[in-house]
Amino acid sequence: MKLRLSIVLMIWLLPAAPANAATPLDYTRTILEQARTLVAGNQTHNQKLAALSSLFGSFLDTNAMGREALGQHWSSFTSFQQKEFLALFRELLQRTYVQRLLLFQHPDFIYAGQQFTANTAIDDTKIVTPRDQFDVAYTLILAGDNWRAIAIRVENVSLTANLGSQLNDLLARMTVDDLLALMRRKYGNNSGEA
Repeated sequence: MKLRLSIVLMIWLLPAAPANAATPLDYTRTILEQARTLVAGNQTHNQKLAALSSLFGSFLDTNAMGREALGQHWSSFTSFQQKEFLALFRELLQRTYVQRLLLFQHPDFIYAGQQFTANTAIDDTKIVTPRDQFDVAYTLILAGDNWRAIAIRVENVSLTANLGSQLNDLLARMTVDDLLALMRRKYGNNSGEA
């Protein structure tokens, strides 16, 4: 009797998942299927790019990815520089990832599985085109009522680590202000508003 009561209490005391939160794989599937529809649509390239950027803006946690990409350099940025960097990094990451999607004609997605760790989920997917197939893994965390991707691995290469390596190389030969000026020229004249 005590064991049964303990089990009932444990279940009752467990935090409930938010009512609107789909499984991570369901959420990833929803985002990618919307992306596929946008890519196949009749809009201009720029219209597709804007729509995909908006879609992935709610899916990708670019702030977490930006902090990870900067690694040890994060603490050498002032709070204003951090804010500006994150806004520019968001644009860089979305353009890098979204532009790649637009290169595929009629992409299809396969949802290969899902793995859970202590506080993340990893969704294994594949992008399938008439010519190629690419493995893509998304690492997600629950943020409020939705899942947010904090890492993307394409063919087992981390997009964040790849960008981080490039940023590290740039910061080895230029100042933080020089890096931000370069990013501003390439990705827009952001004033640090994230």
